[in-house]
Amino acid sequence: MKDSRILIADDDETLCYLLKEELVNEGYIVDVVYDGKDAIELLKKRFYDVLLLDLEMREVHGEKVLNYVTDNHPALQVIILTAKSDIRTAIDCIKQGAYDFITKPYEFGQLCVTIERALEYKDLVIKNKILSSKVSAAPQNTIIGESEVIKNVLKLAEKAAKSESNILLEGETGTGKELFAEFIHKNSNCADKPFVAINCASLPDQLIESELFGYEKGAFTDAKTSKQGLVEIAHGGTLFLDEIGELSLTLQPKLLRFLENGEFRRIGGVTNLSSSVRVIGATNKNLTEEAEKKNFRRDLLFRLNVITLTIPPLRERDGDVLLLSDYFLQKKSPVRSVKKLSPEAKKELVRYNFPGNVRELEHVIERSIIFSEGNTIQPKDLNLPKSDFDFSSYSNDDGTILTIDEVEKLHIKQTLERNDWNRENTARALGISQKTLYSKILKYNLK
Repeated sequence: MKDSRILIADDDETLCYLLKEELVNEGYIVDVVYDGKDAIELLKKRFYDVLLLDLEMREVHGEKVLNYVTDNHPALQVIILTAKSDIRTAIDCIKQGAYDFITKPYEFGQLCVTIERALEYKDLVIKNKILSSKVSAAPQNTIIGESEVIKNVLKLAEKAAKSESNILLEGETGTGKELFAEFIHKNSNCADKPFVAINCASLPDQLIESELFGYEKGAFTDAKTSKQGLVEIAHGGTLFLDEIGELSLTLQPKLLRFLENGEFRRIGGVTNLSSSVRVIGATNKNLTEEAEKKNFRRDLLFRLNVITLTIPPLRERDGDVLLLSDYFLQKKSPVRSVKKLSPEAKKELVRYNFPGNVRELEHVIERSIIFSEGNTIQPKDLNLPKSDFDFSSYSNDDGTILTIDEVEKLHIKQTLERNDWNRENTARALGISQKTLYSKILKYNLK
């Protein structure tokens, strides 16, 4: 894995000079320090993939450097460079978290093989962190659609993916903005790097900050060890900030600083760290209007919307409703008895306006599979609100068509009533977080 960053910490200057020359020729980015103290100081400022660590150094012993790495940079892979007389110590270091050890003198080819294996293991560690993270729900679905409007957006997304610019995805709730973010990542030059996602509306401010930027040991009561933030884990890849319009004014300046120069501080830290990631933000709000209302920083908006893509709602995607329905039927039905839609059920689906977009359609299909009898789904199994069909037919007293906000208000109110005003069930049915539902209840003064 060329272009990986390697730090050599060894007090043998001649060895370091020769080793650096050989590694640079192999395509690695290499820095050298001659003492453990300098190694720790450099690790506080820069990210590395592999540390080649000598144990016997003048001021700070290699074991202390290893302890620092274990506590603060768990993804960094340490390869111990040791004399034969220190093999027992090297084995102890592996128990403490080092990846491997090589005895001096060593063959350069053997060292390169060990470095490559360490890099592969590092990728596995990072992927495991992403998969195990509660806030990282990497999408597994595919973008399904044959309508012209969705094809056009996919073409724009593919072009945008080749740049390194930040991207803002706009669109209503449930349109699949996270799928588009992953599509952009997979078609970018960093497709082999991490894709990390966090929903800014689902967590309180302090937790979002600690998840994004990490924290140092002792930063707060339960911080018994240091923790890497998602901006570190996503280094070299893509950081997806869903519902970024919900980010508080307290956190927005910290995100702005990171977008401007890639620098950040862990909570409780005093040292600036840096990470290089492509940021994709997503929102169902009009951030320009939010900036005018002083709810969103205008300078942050300018940093985010270098490229803006608008994801169309399902009602504008002619022909995609039935295509998506078939996809969800295949995905949700039992393997040996895939259910089908009756002609009448298909008409009902096409007629319905789907204010909750693709997410709502998925929930409708899943629910109908559970409650339908036999292998054919009938209109009654869809359980669609009759009064919600064809919202364009709704008008105000003066004859004007309802606005999108008025349609959303009506749909949320009806869904609340159908769920006896149970917010948890209503949020699940609408495909939004309870925090978002609560904000909309306040916005529309629903009682």
